[in-house]
Amino acid sequence: MKIALIIIGALALVGVAAMAVFVYVVQNVEQPAYRVVEQEDALEVRDYPALVVAEVRRQGARKEALSAGFGPLARYIFAKERDGEKISMTAPVEQQRTDTIAMTVPVTQTRLDDGDWSVRFIMPAQYQLGQLPAPATKDVRLIEVPARRSAAIRFSGVADDALIAAKEAELRAWMAARSLVPAAAPVFAYYNDPFTPGFLRRNEVIIDLADAPAPVAAP
Repeated sequence: MKIALIIIGALALVGVAAMAVFVYVVQNVEQPAYRVVEQEDALEVRDYPALVVAEVRRQGARKEALSAGFGPLARYIFAKERDGEKISMTAPVEQQRTDTIAMTVPVTQTRLDDGDWSVRFIMPAQYQLGQLPAPATKDVRLIEVPARRSAAIRFSGVADDALIAAKEAELRAWMAARSLVPAAAPVFAYYNDPFTPGFLRRNEVIIDLADAPAPVAAP
């Protein structure tokens, strides 16, 4: 019995240590700098600077498109199919519908069904667009996303379709109460790998705003 308790205690310590490593890694991965303009609990209005991203397009349901897009982007940054140095991983991985239905239909589960999706890795801030190594195939595109003002909601948990739809609806209601007008389809942002426990995960729904003052670059 005593040995069993020792083993259980040791496993618990290993689990705590592994969890601490997860938290440390996420906190120390580069993330885009933004300025918070307004905040209410988990809801914010943010000013983002221009960002350089690597992007692929995939069709299908949200989860399947995200998975299909991740591989080519990972091979690009880790120089698996091209010459040149590796590029550091950043957070979050972003996903956005590119078809018009994402702007016109109500916020329901069907919004996340089959469609055309953009999946993006944000490049480290040290790189300008012309400094990045060329992708090995045309499947991966390098683009610059202009500076923008956005509304965002942050939440934990496993980001399945139902949770994302609920958080998007909450964000849109908050925006409507402030007369904030959406300018694009929502971006779904995932900060963690699939092995991170749900309560430690950081997810966001981000919606760019129309008729907003020109955003100020984050420090």
